[in-house]
Amino acid sequence: MFDYRNNLKRILNQTEGDDKSLRNSLNAIMLVLQMTGQDLSASESAKSQNTSLDDKTVSQIQTLLAGLTNLIEKPGDPKAKQTASSIIHKLTFDKEIATNFGKQLGKLDEAVRNSEKTSNAVNRKIFEEALKPKKQAKKDYRKGRRYTVIRDLIGCQLINDQGEHVFSVPESQVHPLGLKTGDIVEALPSADSLDKAEVLRVVGFKKLRKRYYDEIEDFKYGVVQGSSGNLSVSRNISGQRLKINHKNVIVPVDSIYYQNGDVHLEDGSIVDLAWYSGDVRLKRDPSQAVQVRWIYETDQPSRVGKKRKSDKRPTNEVETLAKLDMDLHYQRVGIAIGDNQNEAILEGIVNRYNGIPIPVDAFEGKKKVIENQIKDLDIVILVTAFAAHDSTWNIREFASKYDVKFAVSSSKGYQSFERALYRADQGLPAYEGNQTIDYKVSSKN
Repeated sequence: MFDYRNNLKRILNQTEGDDKSLRNSLNAIMLVLQMTGQDLSASESAKSQNTSLDDKTVSQIQTLLAGLTNLIEKPGDPKAKQTASSIIHKLTFDKEIATNFGKQLGKLDEAVRNSEKTSNAVNRKIFEEALKPKKQAKKDYRKGRRYTVIRDLIGCQLINDQGEHVFSVPESQVHPLGLKTGDIVEALPSADSLDKAEVLRVVGFKKLRKRYYDEIEDFKYGVVQGSSGNLSVSRNISGQRLKINHKNVIVPVDSIYYQNGDVHLEDGSIVDLAWYSGDVRLKRDPSQAVQVRWIYETDQPSRVGKKRKSDKRPTNEVETLAKLDMDLHYQRVGIAIGDNQNEAILEGIVNRYNGIPIPVDAFEGKKKVIENQIKDLDIVILVTAFAAHDSTWNIREFASKYDVKFAVSSSKGYQSFERALYRADQGLPAYEGNQTIDYKVSSKN
């Protein structure tokens, strides 16, 4: 390279302070720098000529680019994948290319091999999304506003402090919470309807004057009897007669009535009935005034058009147990368990003995909510393996208060629960402990 340092020193030493000398000096320095630039250009040109790619490498790169182009136009095309992958492997055999671009070529090869058809990629994505567990939306209790409940025959209304009707709540929410007129609740507007609301929790109660609402009477756990098109209710599961205005009545019910789209009325269904006390139709035709408020799904009903499967099916553990000598006669059995754990198999045991299983959330710490869940039960079984300690005391307290049969299953096993159910029904000790209890087995096994 041209050594310009001495030239610059000479020019600077001979430069005077007048304008002419400075201008001449500047021109001389620019001339020296131009000579240096020419040397650099020549050097770079020679270097590029020495490192130019050979014809074979250029051909391989062109083939690779063509294969990648086809792969972009037709994702997953086998021929394009094979062409691109083959060229990548050949390029890695070149030592200089492997040294400078080996890692990038490796990632490119992996991407080429993983390329798949658009339809396959979409189907796989849909399948993966379907398998992902759906997260339940968390309720933000901070956003809930307080309203007062006015019970309807089916569902309820929510009114504000000014007595204005604000929202309606369906029976599917009212029944599990046991809402009644005067309950103070926190609720949020429903996302899919302007006049509906979702009740978050019960926070209190106030007694309303009767002029603000119509009084309602109900008949719980009525047994539907008869054939399709000729169904009626006259008694409940305890054998008590249906009375309206102190008279025994038989109320026909419509067999085409459905609840939640799939639970329908049939012979043997258990229902809650309700009517307004002041309805004038009660005297001449009670069936017009009385409505079915709720249908309890005691078994999975058969559906029209579905063929019954053959009896050659695997039996579960509940079916293989020796059946105890017990018949619950459609008593409502509360299963006090947290977070729906093992709920299905325990409900199966209750159904096995002709009971009506009702889940009770043993993790719910609000005494009012637990009380509303327990007060209408006949039996409550507490599974202590899943219950919170404070809820355990509350459940036992309300069971005693409302004369509900009570027993404890210390294990989550189905046999422990079955024995607790037997003790509660037969009036035996709630806790099994170390004592010997005779669990009688049914002779029909």
